[in-house]
Amino acid sequence: MKDRETEQAQWFVDEVLPHEGDLRDWLKSRFPNVKDVDDLVQEAYSRLLKAYGSGPIVNPRAYLFVVSRNLALNQLRHLRYDWPKGAWEVDPLNILDEVNSPPEAMVIKEELQHLIHAIQSLPDRCRQVMTLRKIYGLSQKEVAKKLGISVRTVEAQGIIGLRKCIAYFRQHGFLTH
Repeated sequence: MKDRETEQAQWFVDEVLPHEGDLRDWLKSRFPNVKDVDDLVQEAYSRLLKAYGSGPIVNPRAYLFVVSRNLALNQLRHLRYDWPKGAWEVDPLNILDEVNSPPEAMVIKEELQHLIHAIQSLPDRCRQVMTLRKIYGLSQKEVAKKLGISVRTVEAQGIIGLRKCIAYFRQHGFLTH
């Protein structure tokens, strides 16, 4: 057990902590109305470590930024602030982990491009629902309100979108069964 804890601590120091300054600067510039950046960063670390306990994280920097963005948006939503301009615009291709070798970075970029193409191939309503639910983490009720549709429609479109994305990945050889 000690070896796993030591390994996790070393991974955190080597792979996560070097991004703290960039993360704090990014959060302060994108979310100036967030009350306490320190608390938000600590919660992001907690979630990152929990996820790491379930298995390896290929790109800790990207994971950290996405989790932090979601936490900031949730905090603003609860405080009833309007989302800052550009808050939804996180380009994961610009947050790639510099630690990866060029071939690894290229593979990650290609995987992200395939995911983007799969989502873009969806019909408009499915794409909207999938993006709001799966990428931005909104609840079905929030998506329904935002799009002016019923919760049942959100659920149905989410299922259709997920099935179409799976079919896309199978068709392009990313899934075998």
